[in-house]
Amino acid sequence: MTDEKQPSGPDLTRGVNLADFNDGKLLGHVGDEDVLLVQLGTEVVAIEPACTHYHGPLAEGLVVDDTIRCPWHHACFSLRTGEAVAAPALNALAVWEVEREKDRIVVRRKREAPPQAAPHRSAPTPDRFVIIGGGAAGFAAAEMLRREGFAGSITMLSNDSALPVDRPNLSKDYLAGNAPEDWLPLRPEDYYAGAGIDLRLDTSVAALDPKQRHVTLGNGDKVPFDRLLLATGAEPVKLKIPGSDQPHVHTLRSVADSRAIIAAAGSARRALVIGASFIGLEVAASLRARKLEVHVVAPEERPMERILGAEMGDFVRALHEENGVHFHLKDTVEKLDGRRAHLKGGGVIESDLVVVGIGVKPRLELAERAGLAIDRGVSVDAYLETSAPGIFAAGDIARWPDPHSQASVRVEHWVVAERQGQTAARNMLGRRERYDAVPFFWSQHYDVPINYVGHAEGWDDIKIDGSITGRDCLLRYRKGGRVRAVASIYRDLESLKAELDMERSRA
Repeated sequence: MTDEKQPSGPDLTRGVNLADFNDGKLLGHVGDEDVLLVQLGTEVVAIEPACTHYHGPLAEGLVVDDTIRCPWHHACFSLRTGEAVAAPALNALAVWEVEREKDRIVVRRKREAPPQAAPHRSAPTPDRFVIIGGGAAGFAAAEMLRREGFAGSITMLSNDSALPVDRPNLSKDYLAGNAPEDWLPLRPEDYYAGAGIDLRLDTSVAALDPKQRHVTLGNGDKVPFDRLLLATGAEPVKLKIPGSDQPHVHTLRSVADSRAIIAAAGSARRALVIGASFIGLEVAASLRARKLEVHVVAPEERPMERILGAEMGDFVRALHEENGVHFHLKDTVEKLDGRRAHLKGGGVIESDLVVVGIGVKPRLELAERAGLAIDRGVSVDAYLETSAPGIFAAGDIARWPDPHSQASVRVEHWVVAERQGQTAARNMLGRRERYDAVPFFWSQHYDVPINYVGHAEGWDDIKIDGSITGRDCLLRYRKGGRVRAVASIYRDLESLKAELDMERSRA
């Protein structure tokens, strides 16, 4: 017996036939490395078969033109170059050389990585770029600028003390104790110096001057810019009740927040989660993994009903109850008296740890003071440019014209923020690329992943295919005769196809 992973499929150095392929794909190996063959018309290409994000199985993914999409979190890669063309993956796949020997397809060696892209010269490129924000959108923009060959200065101003991190992990595997902290950074510390990105942590920005083209830091220093990305993100909504300022009461947004909750959980017996949001319930699941008794208080009748509908809400509640979570729904916490939470309905819950997850709000103050157009977010056009020329916005603060929902929307999703950062970067270089990606997010509850594509603020009906309670389903949220969003559990390929259908049905 051995724990070592065995190579997959046939030995590709001996060759295979097209007849061996299944739905245009074949998973094999070269030595001890797995390789995925994909048929593109009369051509066959070979790539690394594990997504560089969370190692999703690309053999189960969707081929679209000359790209392949990951079934887990919808990252997209070029099949010809391996490049990660759409977040959440950032690293490229390895690509292998394919040879033809009569009717046999043979793979023996990897292709050398392509050289760094040359700067695009479609328009004069300014030299000084400033990014305000160290989250998903800000990091993705800085990384894409260098990937696109931009050779000017990039200054990234973050009010966080931590390097840009994989924030979804803060409420999922890291908080649950299943992932070490060194998995969190999107890039190691030495990446920034090597890439020539001036990352300034613990740096506040006091003012943005669109006319004079500079930002003023909290210490009074001025940083000039030619083009700027505003990616200030969101912050947790604060609980405004007596006792909410006690040290055992936490919110979750940053690495420091997650560390503090983990530290408190080490000596706690019972936790109270206020709010049945995605973050709140992911925290509840993570704290159950740490063997704490967990109570959830929320005003709604069902968790997540506003986003996922009644039947999915009932399933999510039942799933958490199966794992030991106690719900107190249609109720609120009126005050925290020491360790005692007094509920409006008259109940009292004693807890050693309180986590508040009642939503987030976009950080708009800087944009408002700068005179940028605001509409429940920073208003941007299809190219993510604000009302001030040369100033772009992306991520949780950006409200953009969504071609699928035919409305202006603002979405607080990690993948949306990353993809907007990437598009904004290319447009800062003069590309004029419309942001038209279909929104996507995922949530994890114990062993059940929920994927969601599209954006439905309301619906006329929900068509359910499969069984929600059987954890094998796809839900279509329809309004005005069109599918506005799709949620799924273990229907990964169908989720990818639904995303593609939405892309192709845009107005």
